[in-house]
Amino acid sequence: MIISLLSLMTPFIIFTCSFLLVPVLMLYVKSSTKRFVVSYVLSLLVVYLLTQWIGLYLITIALFILPPVLVMGNLYKRKAAARSVLTAGIVTVLAESLLSLLLGFALGLDPVTKFKQFMIDSIATMPSSIQEILPKDQDWYVGFIVQVIPLYLIFVALFITFVTHGVTRWFLNKTGEGIPGLRPMREWKLQRSLVWIYLVAFVLDLFSVPDSSSLISTLLMNAMPLLMLVFAVQAIGFLFFVAHANKWKPILPIVAIIILIFMPPLFIVYSLLGVFDVAFPIRERFKKNL
Repeated sequence: MIISLLSLMTPFIIFTCSFLLVPVLMLYVKSSTKRFVVSYVLSLLVVYLLTQWIGLYLITIALFILPPVLVMGNLYKRKAAARSVLTAGIVTVLAESLLSLLLGFALGLDPVTKFKQFMIDSIATMPSSIQEILPKDQDWYVGFIVQVIPLYLIFVALFITFVTHGVTRWFLNKTGEGIPGLRPMREWKLQRSLVWIYLVAFVLDLFSVPDSSSLISTLLMNAMPLLMLVFAVQAIGFLFFVAHANKWKPILPIVAIIILIFMPPLFIVYSLLGVFDVAFPIRERFKKNL
């Protein structure tokens, strides 16, 4: 834990910040409550003594990651299903992020305005070659970035929680904990109600004004990418199902993932395949034809 916090002061922060919860979560699962509290407090004290005033910043980060650690750790100790652990972790990180924003507004800090100014200053200091790539209307570009802050927060929560679960589960199982994993991707299936949400958002997006700053436009800017991602993952799951049902090697879904990484515009095609997989009994008919 001490090393992971101190790494935030080095160039390795780009890599280590993704795994910040892992050592704390492992310590919590493998220790009694009393031992965890003692170890945690002593670690924060050592970090503060080594870094002095910068240590307050690191301690704040350590306290921020504590709630998701406790939530996920308690579920691990109960051997809860991986889906429950991930859902609880994502919700906790999101709730903390929103609470931090509200607290900032309550203290008069206005974090959104500060972030907007930070973006403007960052663009102004970029090399001219990079500035030419960005949209010419910088006010619109910065405003758009601010509007999709909720989407960024969701993606960050998803990324951190999934990485934490994957790495922590691997290490804990090496020590004999037996932490449950997710079901095979070929068995993943979204709720059918999400199809209607996707279709309504898709239709509204077709008729919305892209430059609008209305509430509906802002909601669509955040909802559509997330829904497309969810149904694109569903499509990949369907391809894994097809490969498994035909007793093929998983070359088809792997190639599909690689194509999607290098051709992001295909997200809409993948998402539509995911919608059809959820809305219609394609898998049942596929099994009958085998």
